[in-house]
Amino acid sequence: MIFVRVSTGASALKSVLAAVGMLVLIAGCGGQSRAPEEPLTPRAKPVLPRMRYTVQAGAFKDITNAVRLTQKLLAQKLFAYHFIDDSGFYKVRIGNFPSREEAVERAERLKAARVIDEYFIVAPGDYAAAKSDRTHEGLLRQEIVRTAERFIGVPYQWAGESSVSGFDCSGLAMVVYQLNGLELPRTSGEQWQAGRSIPSQELRAGDLVFFATRGGNKVSHVGIYTGGDAFLHAPGRGNTIQVASLSSDYFRARYLGARSYL
Repeated sequence: MIFVRVSTGASALKSVLAAVGMLVLIAGCGGQSRAPEEPLTPRAKPVLPRMRYTVQAGAFKDITNAVRLTQKLLAQKLFAYHFIDDSGFYKVRIGNFPSREEAVERAERLKAARVIDEYFIVAPGDYAAAKSDRTHEGLLRQEIVRTAERFIGVPYQWAGESSVSGFDCSGLAMVVYQLNGLELPRTSGEQWQAGRSIPSQELRAGDLVFFATRGGNKVSHVGIYTGGDAFLHAPGRGNTIQVASLSSDYFRARYLGARSYL
């Protein structure tokens, strides 16, 4: 996970996070179907805060190297996760800093400590969310789905505080949104609270769908709606991120509702 010098460019959003080494996450998504074309509609007022300045480091062919780096960063109480970009390399993103100066200062400290080598600063304007402000909401929704689809086949793993080898459901949702510039909370319960409630007939690609998979009516699972009847989710330990149907007997019986953040 080692880049080349501080620069400011758009960071690769093409990613399959083969593992998220962030804090505990509780929600899921996985899938293969692509969202249908969204109508070009003006952006509404955003529900979520925008991502600010993030440090990106590393360019590993072997995911285990990205995992090790993520573990080191988590051990220092830093927010960090790794992903695969469209070049096929595993990379790591670190923090969410208020200013470029703070991001660079932290990156230089990590570099001096030989935790990272070279690095790259992801600026607020580099994200799809910022670019869609100048275009249309539908484009951001399509990008969220495309990002989520890159995680298909990643193994599920319950994401405890020290886990960096897989996704859990809310972890997947959080990473997909953050890679697109939206600061989605980390747990499925928080994600449920943060969103705007929408009826199922108004679901659009990129919205999140929530389920009570442990009985009762408490949120315990989340997926990323991709259009039609499909959503992406992380189904459970031992399985990989995949597509599922909202109308399946299992999910229809456990469906709690949907939230939009766009």
